Amino acid sequence: MSEPARSLANNDLTDRRVLVVDDDPTVSEVVSEYLRSAGFIVDRVSDGFAAIDAEARISPDLIVLDRMLPGIDGIEACRRIRNSSSTPIILLTALGSEDDRIRGLEAGADDYITKPFSPRELVLRVRSVLRRSLTELAPESALDREPFRIDPAARVAMMNSALLNLTVREFDLLAFLVKHPNQAFSREDLLSRVWGWTHGDLSTVTVHVRRLREKIEPDPTHPVLLTTVWGIGYRLDLKEHTE
Repeated sequence: MSEPARSLANNDLTDRRVLVVDDDPTVSEVVSEYLRSAGFIVDRVSDGFAAIDAEARISPDLIVLDRMLPGIDGIEACRRIRNSSSTPIILLTALGSEDDRIRGLEAGADDYITKPFSPRELVLRVRSVLRRSLTELAPESALDREPFRIDPAARVAMMNSALLNLTVREFDLLAFLVKHPNQAFSREDLLSRVWGWTHGDLSTVTVHVRRLREKIEPDPTHPVLLTTVWGIGYRLDLKEHTE
C-alpha cells in the first residue's frame, strides 16, 4: 500500500459520498486519499457501531467496511445495516478463507477485497459497484416478464406486483436472468456477465443465488424459479415466456 496517490477522477461519479470504516489509521488514510483523488467525498469512522450510526446519519452512496473492527465486527455491522438499507457495501478482509468470504456475502456485502490489496484496485471496485447502483447511470427501459418487472433506470424489481428488497448485486443478477430466461449459465458466465470479473471466487455467485432464492422462491430449499442445472450452473425458469 505504498503506491503514491494519483488522480483517478471520473466525472460520472464525482462527488459521490463513500464511508470508509477501518480501525487501522494507516489503511484508512491511504484508502481515503485514493478515493478523494478519484473525486469522491470521503467520511471515516473506526468501529462497527459508528458505521451503523454514520450510514443512517449521512446516507453514503457506498460503504467500504473492514472485516475486523472493535465493538462489533464488519460482518455484524453489515448485517445490521442491511436490515434497513440497501447501500452498497464492499467488505475488506484479511481472512482469505472461502468460509469467511461467504459469511461476508451472506451478511449482505455486494463485493469484497482481500488484504493486502492495491488501493487503485479498490477505487476501480468502488466505481464498478457505484455505476450499477446509481439510477441516472442506468438508462435501460423496464422489462416485464411474469412474474417479474425490472426497471433498471429506477433500480426497482417487483415480483407479482410486490417490491423486492434487493442489494445491488442481487438486483444485477435477477435483471440479467430475467433478460435471459430459460437459459442455463455457468457460475463462470455469471461472474463475467453480471459482476464483470474475468476471474474471481465462484462462491460469490453461489451465495448471491442463495440470497436471491430467499427473496423470490416460496421454498428456497426447493427452488422452482431459479433452478440448478446440474453440471452446468443456474437457470431462471419462466414457463410462459416466448420469444
